[in-house]
Parts: sequence; C-alpha cells; structure tokens
Amino acid sequence: MSGTGTGEELGAQAARARALVLLRIRSRATAVALLPAALAVVLFAAGAQGFAEGSGWDAARWAVTACAVVVLLIAAAVAIAVVRAKPAVSPTVPLSEETAPDLYRLVRDLAERLGVPAPSAIALTPDCDSWLEDRTHPAADRAAEGAARRDPRGPADGSGRHPGRRRRVQAAPVLVIGSPFLWWMRVAELRAVLAPVVAGTGPSAHPDIAAARRFVRGLDGAVADAAAPVRGPLRKVLRLPGRFVGRIARLLLRSCRGHAAEMERGVAAAASTRAQAVDYGLRVVAQEQVGLAYAGWDRLLTRVALPAWRMGRWPSRLNAGVVSALTELSRRDRLAEGFTTRLGERPACDLLEEPGAADEAASLLAARLFHGGPAETGPDWAPVDWQQYPEEVVDRKWRTEAARLHRVLDTMGVPPASGAGGDSAGVGVPTLARVVEHLAAGGDGGEELAAGISAAVAREEAQAPQQVTGGAGTTGGDVLDLWGPDPLPLFPLQPPRTGSELLADHVAAMVCCAAVDTAGAAPGLDWLDGPALLVDGERRADLGSPVLSLVEDGDAGPLRSWLASVGVRTDKPVRLV
Repeated sequence: MSGTGTGEELGAQAARARALVLLRIRSRATAVALLPAALAVVLFAAGAQGFAEGSGWDAARWAVTACAVVVLLIAAAVAIAVVRAKPAVSPTVPLSEETAPDLYRLVRDLAERLGVPAPSAIALTPDCDSWLEDRTHPAADRAAEGAARRDPRGPADGSGRHPGRRRRVQAAPVLVIGSPFLWWMRVAELRAVLAPVVAGTGPSAHPDIAAARRFVRGLDGAVADAAAPVRGPLRKVLRLPGRFVGRIARLLLRSCRGHAAEMERGVAAAASTRAQAVDYGLRVVAQEQVGLAYAGWDRLLTRVALPAWRMGRWPSRLNAGVVSALTELSRRDRLAEGFTTRLGERPACDLLEEPGAADEAASLLAARLFHGGPAETGPDWAPVDWQQYPEEVVDRKWRTEAARLHRVLDTMGVPPASGAGGDSAGVGVPTLARVVEHLAAGGDGGEELAAGISAAVAREEAQAPQQVTGGAGTTGGDVLDLWGPDPLPLFPLQPPRTGSELLADHVAAMVCCAAVDTAGAAPGLDWLDGPALLVDGERRADLGSPVLSLVEDGDAGPLRSWLASVGVRTDKPVRLV
C-alpha cells in the first residue's frame, strides 16, 4: 500500500507542478501586458518630481502611454475572448439521476471507496471510451442556462432547479461513459473499468489543476472561435481584430501545450495508482472486454449502421445490436470462446431505468457524429428496428443501386441484352444479362461505367438537403440542447469510395436483386458484415470474388457459375425502385 501511495503522490505532484507552470505562463502574459503601463506611470511620476523634464521626455511619456493603451486594449480583448469562448464540449447524451439511479449509486459508492469527489453528472457517448470532462468554464454554464430556458419540462438533473441557477463553477467534472460498455459489460466489469476514470476526480479538485485547465480550455476555445468561418463582407472586416486576438491566443496555447499534456499524464498516473486497490484483478479481465467491444462496435458501425444511414434510415438500437455482433464474433472466433457465458450475469444497462430510450438517443447521436444525419426524425430520416432492417434497408439499398446502374447504362447508350427488348427511347430492359454482357465485352466500358456511377452518386449527394443540423431530437429529449443550432463535428467512418469500388457494389446489388426476384433468395442481416444475401435460409458470402473478376478483369465465367449454382435467371427483368 505504501508503494501505491508513493506512486499516487508522485503523479499528483507532477500534475501540480505542471499546473503551476501553466499558471506562471498566464501570469507572465499578464505582466507583459502591464509592463508598458507600469513604465508610463514611472515616467509620469519622474516628470512630476522634476527628474525627467523637457520636450524629449514629454514625447517619450506620451508615446509610452499610447503604447500602453494599445497593449491594454489588446490584452483586454484576449481576456474577454478567453472568458467568452465557447469551450470544446463533447456531444453526449446526458443521464439524469432520475433516469439512472442505480448507475449514479454505483459511481458514488466507487468514488467513496476511492476517497475522491463523486462526478457532478453522468453522460453517454456513442464510442468505446470513458473519460472525465471539465464543464466548469463560464461559457459552458451559459450554454446550460440557455438549454434550461428552452426545456419546458424542467431541469435535466432532477435537482429541482435549472443548471443556470446553480453556482457557476462545479468542483467535479462530468463522467462520460461509452454506451457500448453499458450493453456489453456486466455490472462488475463496468465498475472495474470506471475505477481509474472516477479516481481522476481527486486530482481534478485541486485548485491549481482546475485553474490551469480552465485557462487552457479558454485559450483553445478562443483559437477555435477566431478560426470559425463567417459570411458577408462586413462581418469579414469586423473579424480582422478577432483573428489578431486569435493569433495571440494561439501563441499562448502553443507555449502551454506541452505542459498541459504532462499535467494530464500526471493526473492519469495518480488516478491509475489510486484505483489499483479497487477491483484490480477484475479490471484485467474487463480490459479484454473493452478490446472486444471496440472491435464489435467498429464493425457494427461500418458494416451495419453506415448502409442504413446512407439510405436515410438510422438503426435505433445500436447498443443492443453490438451485443448480437459481439456474440456472433465470440461464436466465430475461437479466441473469444467463453465470453458468451458472461451473458447470464446482470448487464450494466440494467442500471438504467429506460435502457431503450437511452439506446435510441445514443444511436441518433452516433448517426450525427459519424454520418452527419439530422437531429430530428423526418420523412427522409426515420428510425429502423433490427427486424425491419432486411426489408427497409438491405432490399431498398440493392434496388436503389441497381436502378442507378441501369440509368448510367441508359445514358451511355448501352443496348439491351441479347434477346431482350427496349422502348422507343432506347432504354434497355433492366436485366442482369445486360450488365454482364457489357462488362464482359472488354474495352474501356468498365472504366466509363465506373466514372458514370461515381458522377451520379456525387450529383445525388450534392442535391441531398443539408443534414448536419442542431437542436433536440424527438427521441432524446434534451440530448443535444447544449449545442443549439451549431453543427456537430463530423467523424466519417470510411474514406470516399473509389469508382471501382462503387461499380463492384452496384453490380453485386444487381446480382442480389436478380437472386431475390428469380431464385427465391431473400435480403438478410449479418451482424458483422452487414447486408447479406440469404439462399435457402443460409448466407451466401462468396459473391464478392466473382463480381470482382467481372469488374476488374472482364471475366464473366466465375459469376456465371455462381449464378447457375443459385438458379438465377439473368434474362428476367429486375424490379427497381
């Protein structure tokens, strides 16, 4: 225990030392700003006592005074910008104590056992991470006060008073928990994972560390505000002084960056050392679940959620889906054997009063962060349950892409397949044979088709209404009120797809449509790979290679063999959207 205490003390001392360095940087900046004014006072005092007389000294006094006024104005502008800057607050789903009393009780018991202050609130993030977030900056309080005025139901924390009416600075930060952890981890595992995070409230309560954090966050917010784009020539002119102030704040922030990083490392070291006495053995096992949850969550977002988002639908139970995805991963991966036996224990989501509502709010926030979807449900942005996913997402995705493929073929003047007819306008019948014959003909027709599809996708995305908006969602209540009308930062899951990748996706979609319409296949959902083709109730995962042979090499042989094994009729028209 003495070793643990020594390690914690060393980490805390290192954090406090770096905090003092940051505060000294703030003091030095203040001293530099006051230096011309102090010199002007000395010159005037010397003149009043007869030590500095003459026209030369008079000119020097007024020049130094003018310089002091300018420097003081600039310093005041920087100080106001730092105080009023909007802090970088992570978009989260707030959890009031009324909606998660057991979770709040677990965190408070954990904080009491660690001997640290309990977090001031709890929030969820749609990511596999947990951290403490300082929201004590005055600008954050102003945002919370504005959210309280807009919320007719009352305070979000169940305290009986609005956040804006409380004291402006709270001692403890907010505990942000990754929502996938709640659904996949058991209660004991979540407690073990949160122990080192909650232990961080101890160093955070130190006044020097708290003041240093507020100073750095204020500088960061001032730099971000100065770099924000503006519209209109008048506003651009008025923004010139603001950009100058932003440059000064950037210089100060650059001098603080290294010390701030060292301070946070010291805080983390002290918290980790303090938490070793709490569930240390279980934490080693729980960390394995963290890695597994991250892998399953990433595949669920990129393979399952992303196709739905692109179709204007957002899965409303992503966190429940991650349990199915991880269970499937555990079944397929021999290294994960034994993890499914944990499912008989109490899941951490039982600590919430309404897990479904929290899951829905976190799912909508995930769609906003990773895809840029709107904050409210609409005709082009509707929730979808997992039972409806195959019909409303997978089938619609395939037929939309098949229709786009044939529109591009019509634009290129590609004739219908042998034996198939067309109308008087030269539009070919939408058959799979038409696609296969065109790509198998060789030449530049594959490259031209890929370019046409890429252009069509780009046009449709450009014509789509702007979706990145703010405001509260219909399912999350006051989930996003703190961010008002401002767009959230966008973290795309995948880089833009190339023309060859788009062409392969569209050809595969056409094959799946033909299999559904002519061979009795059905759309399905694979928890790890997303949209799937079911033939006789079994998933066919061997379509990718034959399609790539046709698209990249013009070799239709493997695909024709695959179609024959499934019983697909390539000459029959396919139903399009």
